[in-house]
Amino acid sequence: MEVPTQELPLEMTVAAMDAGGVDIGLICAWYAPDGDLITNEEVHAFVERYPKRFIGIASANIARPVTAVREIRRCVRELGFKGVRVIPWLWNLPPDDRRYYPIYAECVELGVPFCLQTGHTGPLRPSEPGRPIPYLDNVALEFPELKIVAGHIGYPWTAEMISLATKYENVYIDTSAYTVRRFPRELADYMRGNGRKKVMFGTNYPMLTPQRCLEGLDDLGLDDEAKRMFLYENAARVFDIGER
Repeated sequence: MEVPTQELPLEMTVAAMDAGGVDIGLICAWYAPDGDLITNEEVHAFVERYPKRFIGIASANIARPVTAVREIRRCVRELGFKGVRVIPWLWNLPPDDRRYYPIYAECVELGVPFCLQTGHTGPLRPSEPGRPIPYLDNVALEFPELKIVAGHIGYPWTAEMISLATKYENVYIDTSAYTVRRFPRELADYMRGNGRKKVMFGTNYPMLTPQRCLEGLDDLGLDDEAKRMFLYENAARVFDIGER
């Protein structure tokens, strides 16, 4: 897995989507305590260039909750973004920290999902904020109307993540940062059974391309319904994606 050292042309991203058979991609802003990495305005510009291929996901500075709420409201209502994403390890704050709570309340009001990373960190940062239990468990208890999409499958706490997705109606898992061949057995079993409506495909591009992530998909043993739900229908339902 190679980390790009310079900005990639948007056309390269679209070509990678085409190679993997991906019609629509969610493209996310990144905000960290020391500044923005990818701004909401940059994401909006990407979507404007390819409106039929990309959907914007907002982010904000959670250290300034009032400003963050206003920015998220603007992104959803004015720019048409379909969700919010904050990366807990960037802040070294678990998701039940008080600084997230205004953002959660606004997501509920706007009817959009809150997305985050769960599990260990790739960078050399503390992994503790990525533990699903107790941190995300607390959030789901206190915000039963909040749609939560937990990325990176929660590994090595995948069983905890599955338990939360089973326990809470509005908790979902996305498989970003993992190729199909690296799915833990318990996740594959969950996707074939009771979790078919709870798991959605993700890539973590540009570190992983869609094509590479999907190699070996047929080996999972998903029936046609479970495969459709994993590849598109779950995300379309959770992010309210209509026909493009």
